[in-house]
Amino acid sequence: MGMKKNKMIRLTVSYLIILLMCVVIIYPLLWVIGSSFNPGQSLSGASMFPKNPTIAHYAHLFNPEKSNYLYWYMNSLKISIITMISTVILTSITAYSFSRYRFIGRKNGLLTFLVLQMIPNFAALIALYVLAVRTELIDTHLGLILIYVGGQIPINTWLMKGYLDTIPKELDESAKIDGASHMRIFVQIIMPLAKPIIAVVALFAFIAPFADFILARIMLRSNEKFTMGVGLYEMVAKQFGNEFTTFAAGSVLIALPIAMLFLCFQKYFVSGLTAGGTKG
Repeated sequence: MGMKKNKMIRLTVSYLIILLMCVVIIYPLLWVIGSSFNPGQSLSGASMFPKNPTIAHYAHLFNPEKSNYLYWYMNSLKISIITMISTVILTSITAYSFSRYRFIGRKNGLLTFLVLQMIPNFAALIALYVLAVRTELIDTHLGLILIYVGGQIPINTWLMKGYLDTIPKELDESAKIDGASHMRIFVQIIMPLAKPIIAVVALFAFIAPFADFILARIMLRSNEKFTMGVGLYEMVAKQFGNEFTTFAAGSVLIALPIAMLFLCFQKYFVSGLTAGGTKG
């Protein structure tokens, strides 16, 4: 009876902790969603469940005569998609090289990636800005994409390398005996088996630029080139805080592409996150 009672107590405490965490996570989301349907622009009278809900704020965002939100949305999607594709391609090639080949500087290269990942983005902001100005990439999406891709490679290389290390090398050797080239082994054998970790890397690479504000705020100057984070901030700042419910509506729409991508890739996530921790 004592063991059964202790088990019930631990189970109850576990469920209470889970419930508390759910409340902490879900409450702000419900409040933002509710605020986006509140009439008026102030948050002072906003509630989680408005009595007179309205979609006027969403209509305002999608009205080209009143807002550039559509341009900001498309800019964010373009930057995130290009960053995601570029990161997956470069990270896959880099991780495959570190996982399958032994060459001079391999360990030092991995260590360098690890050290680079330890440096916070804020420490490099001035250097990135100066470099962008000198290369005439300031106020361009290309400059922002290059920064995002470069920042994604180190940590994702370690993550993907750990997963590729779990794929038996006997598959490579068998393919070589059959006359397959290194590129064919990489494309037709390794990458299909690495779909779980590719999905994880793709999601991380998409979310980072889509939700970023600091780098985009520093790099971009023109209103038509703003991403959603910068555009929504400028909308609120220029209106002296009178557009908060419209800001909430814009924030809700930010989550849609991320949620859709997560639903598309979710079947790969568990194996992709748990299999990347092997020692290489």
